[in-house]
Amino acid sequence: MELLLWRWSTAVQAASLVLLTLFFGLLARSVRLAEVSWWARAWACNLAALAVTLFYWYFQPTPRIFPIVCAAYMLGKTAFVLLLIRAAWALKRPGDPLAPLWRWVAALSGYAVAAAFFTTTIDRLGVIQHSVMGCLLLAGGLLLLRKPRESEVGWLVVGLLLRAALAFGEAVAYALQLLPAASVGPALVERAGAFLAASSSFDSGVEWLVALGCVLALSERVQRELRRSNEGLLAAQEDLRRLADRDPLTALANRRQLPEAFRTFQPHGALLLFFDIDDFKGINDRYGHDVGDDCLRRFAAALGECFRPSDVLVRHGGDEFLVVASGLDDISGHERVTRLREKLRAASETGPPISFSVGVARLAPGGKPDEAVKEADRAMYAAKAARLARPIARRS
Repeated sequence: MELLLWRWSTAVQAASLVLLTLFFGLLARSVRLAEVSWWARAWACNLAALAVTLFYWYFQPTPRIFPIVCAAYMLGKTAFVLLLIRAAWALKRPGDPLAPLWRWVAALSGYAVAAAFFTTTIDRLGVIQHSVMGCLLLAGGLLLLRKPRESEVGWLVVGLLLRAALAFGEAVAYALQLLPAASVGPALVERAGAFLAASSSFDSGVEWLVALGCVLALSERVQRELRRSNEGLLAAQEDLRRLADRDPLTALANRRQLPEAFRTFQPHGALLLFFDIDDFKGINDRYGHDVGDDCLRRFAAALGECFRPSDVLVRHGGDEFLVVASGLDDISGHERVTRLREKLRAASETGPPISFSVGVARLAPGGKPDEAVKEADRAMYAAKAARLARPIARRS
């Protein structure tokens, strides 16, 4: 009965491990992450350990070969556990391998060779190997629970701890079979034998839970990275939008921001002031374009000082500037323009005095912004023409 149970249980485990190894192998080819590669190797090692077990039971090698078989089995099973833990830790702490790879390989090889000399029977092999596996799995689960605790490895931790409990249970069952018959009841030994015969199927069930934890942890990791990438793209898009909506010379808004400003101010109306620097071409011709650029920056800075933070200041183009001010009456607008003239009347260390012409128009609540801008533009040109006509009138 135990033999039939063992064969059925082993067949279940073999089919399960073949599926898991194929799945993680294909996953490692499609998802280029170190963690997935380690998991694929882990399941391959587990399958190799099962192949060694099947080889032993079906071919019954000579006692001389038994230590080699034991070493190969222990190497595969222990490598499976260590690779699972290494991959899970890499998922939790990217870039932190816990220990250099050569130390992992050296410790694993030394353990397999040394333990093989003490495993003269299958029962002793079971006690040693399953005790080591239980300790490693328990340590790995507790290691993953260290802070910071990420929810993404939660199911993986559950799987590792359950697999550790099962490994300790198998070690105890093997130990019961090693005890003298007089010290252990026959019924208990019989139950232990039945448990070991079916343990491969139990292993398969818990290992599927471990595999599910691996997939869920990977899914959470990918989703987290996608969220970060999306947030980074949105931030970069916002930065680009701000750069596109800003004049690089004066740091004021450019004409691209006008539609948004008018959508905000249109329901309540606004005062529009259209500015144009007088004889800006002459400044460039006499002093050079560097001084001309400095004049534009000085004018923009003075606008910011004379108008409110809630007002939209726009470099409309060239030497033209537009101010959209909601809730500002004509008298307050005139006072701010006068203050602006006083600020720019004197020459600076880097450039000449700046004079300007301004046209004012009112955007009525619900009115058309384009028409209001054109009206302010026409008023500005009319003011400029009037300023140019004054010297002529004085000379005549």
